[in-house]
Amino acid sequence: MGKSNVQHVKDIDIIRKKHLKLIFGAVILIALIYTAGEVTDYNHIDGVLSVPAAIQWLFGNMLFSSSTLANLPNVLRVLWETVLLSVVSTTTAALFALFFAIMGSKQTSVSGVLMWIAKLAASISRNIPVVAWALILVISFGTNAATGFLALFFSTFGFLVRAFIETIDEASSDSIEALKATGATYPQMISKAVIPESMPQMFSWVLFMIETNIRSATLVGLLTGTGIGYLFDLYYKQLDYEMVSLITLAIVIAVLIIESISNLIRREIL
Repeated sequence: MGKSNVQHVKDIDIIRKKHLKLIFGAVILIALIYTAGEVTDYNHIDGVLSVPAAIQWLFGNMLFSSSTLANLPNVLRVLWETVLLSVVSTTTAALFALFFAIMGSKQTSVSGVLMWIAKLAASISRNIPVVAWALILVISFGTNAATGFLALFFSTFGFLVRAFIETIDEASSDSIEALKATGATYPQMISKAVIPESMPQMFSWVLFMIETNIRSATLVGLLTGTGIGYLFDLYYKQLDYEMVSLITLAIVIAVLIIESISNLIRREIL
């Protein structure tokens, strides 16, 4: 009975400590929100109170009419080009990322120097935002589809190299050791053990990046003057809010459809 009371007291102490941590975390969060508002001169109460007026403005200015719907084929054509650009840039980056991941993984690396180079290249590429890539590349390549492709390529490459390295490292080493014991060559080890075991998860990462890049491609298009982003920017600057609303809705629907297809494929391969 005494042990039961002691355990009960310990449980109460644990619960109290958790509550104190939650309260402490909430106080820090509130303090950060308040400090951010003071630094940026943003009033959170005014922001909340302005929501009804903002919603009223949206419904008053962004509901498109039948005349605006006549431009839907052109919007869908440009959106399709943006989707294709995202798919091509992602799949191309995945091929290069696979090569660098094999060099950078502990399981498959043949040289410490090559491992370091692969991880460094991925880190630099990954830590430069896609917007920064677009701004850097537009200076050299101008406003064209190639600039958008390269911006998406470099940002995707860095992310996929890291994801692929982790996938290869997490793969079971039993098959690799078994092939080494039989005298298999390095290419045989890669093709018979590493890639077959890692490919489903790698393919899932590629699908995830395709979804992400379709969203990013819209922002990249604003900077490079291509794709659906350029069309959005064009009508936005003309204050044609009906077309802006139509383009936004088309983007959202396209992303939801591709995400649904991607989730269906992932359930089948994983």
